[in-house]
Amino acid sequence: MSRTGIEQYLYLMDRAFDSQEGWHSLMKNLASVRDGEWEWVPEGAKRSIRQIAAHCGARYMYANHMFGDRSMRWHTIPPPPARDPATIIAWLREGYRRMHDGVAGLADDEELTKPRGAPWGERAGEEGLDEHETRWLITIMIQHDLYHAGEINHLRSLRQGTDAWE
Repeated sequence: MSRTGIEQYLYLMDRAFDSQEGWHSLMKNLASVRDGEWEWVPEGAKRSIRQIAAHCGARYMYANHMFGDRSMRWHTIPPPPARDPATIIAWLREGYRRMHDGVAGLADDEELTKPRGAPWGERAGEEGLDEHETRWLITIMIQHDLYHAGEINHLRSLRQGTDAWE
């Protein structure tokens, strides 16, 4: 029984969440945000870096629906216990650990095509509904980290005046 695919997904998850090489990972981008920049919202925008980071807590619900009892809903995701950057980052790391542990706990690559719960839809949580292949749901979480890392990078660079490519 092979785990080659699982190990590749874990590698990609780790790179998207916390690679210190380059500027693409979520944690690398959050590390570049200065304390006074977490709450800044550009004119015409709606969300701050803190709000985007808090949104990344969706991984708690993904892990619950994929590997748990599917009881978590958007309004029951445990919020960050405080608004300061260090606490939010620790909270994100805990959510990441839950997702990582779920993927790492898969027995073999055959489980990657097994349907698992997705945390959306009107009837999410009911047995057999709102399910997708495990590999597809893992891919969504990898993309989610990279997408929001890019948003954070852009807001930070606007605030720091480093947005122009020269």
